[in-house]
Amino acid sequence: MPQLQSQIPPKVSRITATLEAAGYQAWIVGGCVRDLLIGRKPKDWDITTNANPEQIQGLFENTFYTNEFGTVGVVNDPPSPKATEGQAQQSDTSVRVVEITPYRLEGKYSDARRPDSVIFSQNIEDDLKRRDFTVNALAYNATTGELLDFYEGIKDIHAGVLRAVGDPQERFNEDALRIMRAVRIAAELDFSIDPATKQAMAQCAEQLAKISKERIRDEFVRIINSQKPRRALILSHEIGILRFIAPELEQGIGVDQNQAHSFDVYEHNLRALQHAADKGWSFDIRLAALFHDIGKPATRRWSDDKRDWTFHGHDVVGAKIAKKALESLKFPRETIEKTRNLVRWHMFFSDPDKVTLSAVRRIITNVGRENIGDLVQLRICDRIGTGRPKEQPFRFRKYQAMIDQALRDPISVTMLAIDGKRAMEVTGENPGPRIGWLLHALLEDVLDDPARNTADYLETKIVALSKLPDEQLKAIGIEAKSKKEEAEEADLEEIRKRHFVD
Repeated sequence: MPQLQSQIPPKVSRITATLEAAGYQAWIVGGCVRDLLIGRKPKDWDITTNANPEQIQGLFENTFYTNEFGTVGVVNDPPSPKATEGQAQQSDTSVRVVEITPYRLEGKYSDARRPDSVIFSQNIEDDLKRRDFTVNALAYNATTGELLDFYEGIKDIHAGVLRAVGDPQERFNEDALRIMRAVRIAAELDFSIDPATKQAMAQCAEQLAKISKERIRDEFVRIINSQKPRRALILSHEIGILRFIAPELEQGIGVDQNQAHSFDVYEHNLRALQHAADKGWSFDIRLAALFHDIGKPATRRWSDDKRDWTFHGHDVVGAKIAKKALESLKFPRETIEKTRNLVRWHMFFSDPDKVTLSAVRRIITNVGRENIGDLVQLRICDRIGTGRPKEQPFRFRKYQAMIDQALRDPISVTMLAIDGKRAMEVTGENPGPRIGWLLHALLEDVLDDPARNTADYLETKIVALSKLPDEQLKAIGIEAKSKKEEAEEADLEEIRKRHFVD
C-alpha cells in the first residue's frame, strides 16, 4: 500500500532498513499501523523483528534494554542544541524513541498481569496472534508495502468495531488491563465494541483487582485525555470496572439534585468532564471537572423551607474525597494538590455583581495565581454540566475583568510594599513569629483597600501594631481574618441560594 509508505517517518524507515540489511525481518506493527489506516498521526512507533535483543542492540548506537519482554528502545537523535525554538517545537516527538520487540510466544498469565514465560520466535504470526485487538494485530513492511492482516483488522477498522484477537476471555485473563485499554481505545477512536468482546470484558472485570494502581492510573489518564471520556466512563460502569478506577464516582448515580440541575450527580460530573474535553482543555481541568461535585452524595440534605435538596459544604468534603481518590491511584503530589484546590474552591464564581474585589483577591490567594484561569474554566464546565443554557459571555468578561484587576492588587505577604527586613528595621523587632503576625495583619488591611499598599502607610501602621503584646497582636490577625471569612461566606451563601447552586 504505497499511500502508507509515504507516511512513515524517515527515522523509522531507517531502522527497518537497517534490520533488513543485516538479514532480519522488520515489520511496523500495532497501533501505529492502525492509526495510519484511519488517517491519524501515530503517537509512537513500534517495530517487531525476528532478531533477538542482543542482535538488535548490535545494530544501533543508542539503545536501552531494561525489560523482560525483549523490547529494545532505539533512541533517535534529539533536536540539535543549535536548533531554533520553532525548529525544536516542530520536531517529531513520536520518533524520539522507537521500540523494537522480537517476535515472541508467551506462556500462561498466572497473575493476570504478565506472562510467566517469554520465548522468542522466528514467525511473525506467533507475534500477531498474542496481540489484544484485531485493529492492533496489523503488521506493515515499509520496504515492500506488504500489509499483514490475519484477523480482519482492516474490516473492523472500516466497521468502527473493536474486537479481541481470538478468544476474548483468554485475552483479558492474560492481562486484565486490556479491559481498560478497550474502553480507552473505543473512546479515542469512537469505535463500538464487539458484543462477544464486551461480554468477556464484564466477565473478567474482577481481574482488574490484580492490576497495580499505577497501571490503572496510566490508562485512566489516557481515558480522561480522550475525545469521548464521558462515553468511556459510562462503559466502564456498565461492564463493572469503574469501581476499580474511581468508585467514588458511582456513589453519585441516582443522587438527584436541586431544580438548577437536569441530571443526577454522576451524570453531571461526566458532562462537566466532557465539556472540558470538547473544548480541548488541559488534563488538570478535565480531572477537576470530573471530581468537582464528588462530595454531593455525602452532603445531600432535604430542606423543608426550600422544598428542595441542599448540598452545603460539598466543596469542602469533595476536596477531601478527591484527594483520597487520587492518592489511591498514585497520582503525583502536584496533580493531587491542584485538583483538591480546584474542587475546594469551585463554588466561588456565581455572580459577578455579588463577588467583591476583596473576595476575588482572597480566592486568588487560596487557589493560586497560576490556577485562577483554570478555576474559571472549571466554573464553565460546572455550568454546562447542569444541562442549563450556556453561561452568558458578559458574565465571563466581568469575571476576567475582576481577576485582571485583582491580580494587580497585593494578595500575599510577598506583594506588600514592606518586607520582613524592612519591618524589623522600622520596628526594632527581632526575627520571630511576631514579624509574621505583623505582616499578615498588614495584608488583611490591604486586602480591604489595595490603595493602602504604600511604604509610608504600612510603615506607620506596623510601628503602631508592634507596640502591642504578643497575644493581642496574634488575636488581631486571627479576628480580622475570621471576620472577613465570615462576611465573604455570607455573601457567597446568598449567591448560592439565589442561583440554586448549593
